[in-house]
Amino acid sequence: MNSTFTTILRIILALGLLVFGLNKFIGFMPIPQLPAHAADFMQSLKATGYVLPVLGAFEVFIGLLLLIKKWVPFALLLLAPISLNILLFHLFLDLPAIANAIVISVINGILIYKYWKVYRPLFQY
Repeated sequence: MNSTFTTILRIILALGLLVFGLNKFIGFMPIPQLPAHAADFMQSLKATGYVLPVLGAFEVFIGLLLLIKKWVPFALLLLAPISLNILLFHLFLDLPAIANAIVISVINGILIYKYWKVYRPLFQY
């Protein structure tokens, strides 16, 4: 769990989550041009007034936990449904921009695998 490879992946994932999470609050990166269906979906999430800020807060929280190496297995479990939704959003609504989603999902999967000993008791009766 403490290999250099795992540490590098954890830090890359943490920094990515911090950047994209903070962007939901500060808006320092331009919003890319999205296909019509994806733009409609994102507009509906913005219209709720809470979904994107809550998602951004979770991303920042998870990123900080990963960066300071505090409760990493917990942070990875919190990230699993978020990374799955990012992947599915790009798979169904914005396929040309799926590369980042694949990277996030793969890194999350690798880190969950690396910490599998911690999760094993969850699957025992």
